Amino acid sequence: MSQFFHLHPDNPQQRLLKQAVQIIQRGGVVVYPTDSGYALACHLGDKAAHDRILRIRQIDGDHHFTLMCRDLSELSLFAKVDNTAFRLIKNNTPGAYTFILKGTKEVPRRFLNDKKKTIGLRIPQNRIALALLEELGEPLMSTTLLLPGKEFAEPDPEEMRLQLEKQVDLILHGGVIAEAPTTVVDLSDGEPVIVREGLGDVQPFR
Repeated sequence: MSQFFHLHPDNPQQRLLKQAVQIIQRGGVVVYPTDSGYALACHLGDKAAHDRILRIRQIDGDHHFTLMCRDLSELSLFAKVDNTAFRLIKNNTPGAYTFILKGTKEVPRRFLNDKKKTIGLRIPQNRIALALLEELGEPLMSTTLLLPGKEFAEPDPEEMRLQLEKQVDLILHGGVIAEAPTTVVDLSDGEPVIVREGLGDVQPFR
């Protein structure tokens, strides 16, 4: 049976964030809000939790997960970032962007693109997500909460509770948030390539 925490969207309760981090560190799978909808997440180094997310979403190991980072210092630890890419990312984060970059050895190989050795990274705007990452002190491995057979991610945590309470360890309720995909920018080969137009403004990358 999963736990269910109601968090204030602007000032999330520190006591509940600490409990959430303990659950993640013990190998838990959590549902949490981001600026582009709700996501499933687990500790970066926990293969068992990662496998549980694959089963929940009924996807295979080739699925591209995203590394949720709290700031630029984490991003540069887990990705190879040249000066041009760093300036672009710095000027547009936090925000609704996913950046594709070449991963460093700090990223488990199972999360890297087989051919290009890339990883998607984000610095979200959502205050609950940022506060959770700050309390955790390291990135979260994350993927959109898109359940099998669904076209869109579930926006209502109460509905998630009905569907997932026996499959996840914690649901962080931060309000009803409809899915709105991030803008995906590939910075792995120098020049920015817009892979998907979403919430984030694409003009800085043209």
